[in-house]
Amino acid sequence: MIYFYQLLQNIYGDTFLLGDYFLFFTTLHFIAVACIGLHLIWVRRTVSVALAWLGVVLIFPFLGLIAYFLIGGKSIGRALMDKAENLKDALQQQLNAAFSFYQADQDQLPFEEKAISRLAASHFGSPVVAGNRIDLLTDSLTILSHFIADIEAAKKSLHLEFYIWAIGGDADKVAEALIRAAKRGIDCKVLLDSLGSKDWLNSAWPERLRDAGVELIAALPIHFGNFQFRRVDLRLHRKIFVIDEVIVWTGSMNLVDPRTFKQDANVGEWVDAMLRVQGPVVSEFETTFQIDWSVCNPRVTQFYPRSFQQQILPGTILAQKLSTGPIARDDILYQFILSALIDARESLIITTPYFGADDGLMQALMASAHRGVDVTLIVPRKNDSKLVALSSRSYYEELMAAGVRIAEFNGGLLHTKSLLIDRRIAMFGSVNFDMRSLHLNFEISLLVYNTEFCQRLNALLQTYIQKSSFVDPVAWAKRSRLQRLKENAAYLISPLL
Repeated sequence: MIYFYQLLQNIYGDTFLLGDYFLFFTTLHFIAVACIGLHLIWVRRTVSVALAWLGVVLIFPFLGLIAYFLIGGKSIGRALMDKAENLKDALQQQLNAAFSFYQADQDQLPFEEKAISRLAASHFGSPVVAGNRIDLLTDSLTILSHFIADIEAAKKSLHLEFYIWAIGGDADKVAEALIRAAKRGIDCKVLLDSLGSKDWLNSAWPERLRDAGVELIAALPIHFGNFQFRRVDLRLHRKIFVIDEVIVWTGSMNLVDPRTFKQDANVGEWVDAMLRVQGPVVSEFETTFQIDWSVCNPRVTQFYPRSFQQQILPGTILAQKLSTGPIARDDILYQFILSALIDARESLIITTPYFGADDGLMQALMASAHRGVDVTLIVPRKNDSKLVALSSRSYYEELMAAGVRIAEFNGGLLHTKSLLIDRRIAMFGSVNFDMRSLHLNFEISLLVYNTEFCQRLNALLQTYIQKSSFVDPVAWAKRSRLQRLKENAAYLISPLL
């Protein structure tokens, strides 16, 4: 600040006094804060988010203002919004046909599951679909090898949509397999988040794939001149890999080899799990991919609804796709999780690498624990984001006082994202238990209404617990005042993380 003042004095001479400087910038800052306050009132942000932003711009006058212009809004940009709006009628036509075709499947659900499935299906959601087979895979290198095998066996199409594709290890072998598939005439489309996959997109890989015939799009690109029109941290966080429209992979894992990915973060290898799904529900994931591809690809102007036909059913599992994002349905994801917490009768197990609940979710978690539900939260002991780790731990004392058990995973960065309700309903996919996933990012999960699958998922979660240490409430209460101060400071900006 003093250097800037000296610069002004050099320009204007001694006529520019220190008092003038403070009066000028104090007035300017007041006007800016007032404008941001009016904007927060106009768009009706949640109270916690609005107060957090006001605190940031007040405490950090210039950096706070810049941050608000970069990430304070919730728009993906006028062009993408207009395009999504133009595709809405075709999407609604597709969904109407799906709900009509799968009506009998919805009727198979028990009453409690039927109620929560209707919530997931509301406002451009997808129907419950019967006849699916779901395999749960938990080793990342095995998953990558299966990716390659499915690519090699593909007959018609390969559609990939991921937040991160990282260079190195067996992730490169997936790219090589995709190149071979494109050269033999398979329709290969790849949609990657421009920020999450920036290193890969800036490498030689995109040109190699395009030269082989792979169509590749970087979603939500960041243009420095458009910050005022689009929030730059709204990201495509989905993990979808559709093979021939008969198999889909989804879950928490990006296209990365854990042996090489983020090894400098000093958190160990990332621990993930994925679902390999066969059956009619695959078509719902294909619809999500096609909509995202149509919105993000400037060369595509239409989305054509597909017809539904009877097919041989590979399994018996009832499942439902849950896709959400800032264009629409972010409130549905929040409401679904809130309802799941409130409806639980026996147990809740949550796995998430990033925990950042708001007051509503905190009250629901604590209420469930108070009424006797066995609530367990599994998070990694080490996190690649120190700020998120501090913020997450600011919730521990309140949760444990209500009876929630908190297990810190010691075997690397636990990246699996799941919610298991009474061992009869599972939510599994890309959603973290934080405000970014619930309200900002484009996310996707599979809801599974099947006790046999839930038993398999529970067995996996128990292995995570075996590799974890439960936080001791007594020892936690004795942590240093400095540590408590850092956690509470991070908590104040947790609505913005």
